[in-house]
Amino acid sequence: MKKIIFSAALAVMLSTAAHAETIGVSIAKFDDNFLTVLRNGMSDYAQTLNGVSLQVEDAQNDVAKQQSQIQNFIAAGVDAIIVNPVDTDATAAMSKIASDAKIPLVYVNRQPANLDTLPDKQAFVASEETVAGTLEAQEVCRLLGGKGKAVVMMGELSNQGARMRTAAVHDVLATDACKGISIVEEQTANWQRTEGADLITNWLSAGTEFDAVIANNDEMAIGAMQALKAAGRPMDKVVIAGVDATQDALAAMAAGDLDVTVFQNAAGQGKGAVDAALKLVKGETVEKKVYIPFELVTPANLKDYQAKN
Repeated sequence: MKKIIFSAALAVMLSTAAHAETIGVSIAKFDDNFLTVLRNGMSDYAQTLNGVSLQVEDAQNDVAKQQSQIQNFIAAGVDAIIVNPVDTDATAAMSKIASDAKIPLVYVNRQPANLDTLPDKQAFVASEETVAGTLEAQEVCRLLGGKGKAVVMMGELSNQGARMRTAAVHDVLATDACKGISIVEEQTANWQRTEGADLITNWLSAGTEFDAVIANNDEMAIGAMQALKAAGRPMDKVVIAGVDATQDALAAMAAGDLDVTVFQNAAGQGKGAVDAALKLVKGETVEKKVYIPFELVTPANLKDYQAKN
């Protein structure tokens, strides 16, 4: 009887070990509100899966460090790799490293420059950046009645998402309904709240007049609000728009300071990346592009949005 029990226990242990998967995860920067939600969503989801463990590393916004992390993951024998790229123009080299090692790789949130030529067993999970910029700019246009002056704050220029969101803003403002809105300033604030505040302060000091701030993300939009308040500008005279629907942004909207944001499901992207990685490990087919929908959030639908999320 003891032999039977021992054999059964051993079989269970071996079965569990055989199905255990380790995924190496490299996040561009831990010190980022949105990426923190992405990372936590990924980790929380992995904890609900039997035999799945994540090894999560902070690339500290350093491309060379991120590439080294990928190489270390491979040397450690991980089953798959998930990368939130520091520089989306540097992904071709990362893809080659993983492909040569025959390790599945999934990019998350930030679109790799080599998206259309990803090797086998590689995929991209995110939200379609053009949609975010389009929804944001259309709502700003509506609030301004198609006329006025706007400043645009871009994310890191090395990031494909920043370029795509900004291009979408330009496309919307070029339409007949919105062509009365001119962009008077456009610069990067690198996704950062403090840099967003500094940028607005500089524009105000230079005498730049504007009716709207269109930011590629909520952190820069919040920085804009802080700078405007510090300058004594009434918030009801300027339309402020961002992207991500972070908790800080939603609180600012509830307080009447933020006019527009676009929900980007960070936790959903994290879950999708883990699912895609596990499918690739098992040899299952995964679409090269997996998109999680965006959702416009305004003061008019804020309560409904919060109730369902």
